[in-house]
Amino acid sequence: MGLVSAKEMLETARKEGYAVGQFNINNLEWTKAILQAAEDAKSPVILGVSEGAAKYMTGFSTVVGMVKGMIENLNISVPVAIHLDHGTYEGAKKCIEAGFSSVMFDGSHYDIEENIAKTKDIVAYAKERGISVEAEVGSIGGEEDGVVGAGEVADPKECKMIADLGVTMLAAGIGNIHGAYPDNWQGLRLDVLKEIQDITGKMPLVLHGGTGIPDQMVRDAITLGVSKINVNTECQWVFAEKTREYIEAGKDKVGKGFDPRKLLAPGTKAVYDKTIEKMTLFGSVNKA
Repeated sequence: MGLVSAKEMLETARKEGYAVGQFNINNLEWTKAILQAAEDAKSPVILGVSEGAAKYMTGFSTVVGMVKGMIENLNISVPVAIHLDHGTYEGAKKCIEAGFSSVMFDGSHYDIEENIAKTKDIVAYAKERGISVEAEVGSIGGEEDGVVGAGEVADPKECKMIADLGVTMLAAGIGNIHGAYPDNWQGLRLDVLKEIQDITGKMPLVLHGGTGIPDQMVRDAITLGVSKINVNTECQWVFAEKTREYIEAGKDKVGKGFDPRKLLAPGTKAVYDKTIEKMTLFGSVNKA
């Protein structure tokens, strides 16, 4: 099928009551594992790429080339979007020029007037190129690739102002954070999410910080308009865990166990398994 905008997949998910997972990619192994999981689960998928991860992989165009090559060579038939995660104003435009099919401009750290102005410009730039756009109101807690959010709860009225700019999807802070949730976390503000859903209508909503949120709370959020859920930390945890087990068991010292293709295989399989698990939870299996 090739790369697609996230617009149609998210509008369908919103209408039918499930969510599409955004799984961040950090290297070739992760990209391959997530694409294969999506194909096997017959699920649409969004590949999230932070600016830092893109820099690690040598640039936006490298990421696009790698994903396009895998879609072709792995015979991926499900809808796939490459999405800039928590992008800057400049980064969003560079991603569009490099061939990304979707971008997030995170203007949540600006005052609402500047967030509106910059989001409006990105929407106009993306729309004429058929690119979907995510915007954010109320910063997400924790740290994502150097971008630190205090974990604000979004103002539903400001959400409406951003939604009306023509964005494809809207991320709103509802007590969610990136990374591990602390023991004293109070949970998602589903009451605020309900207000945001009511005021923004059929706009697909985005839940960042998907790692560590109880499954039932995830399901509840989906019933309140969440159509895209971001997962990254949980995949990092299982990748590190399985790689550590392989080395601690001394398997890298047996035969050619030091070969990166063998060394990284257990962690890569763990990312595949976690992706299948999350797609099942989100309800996107067999929705491609």
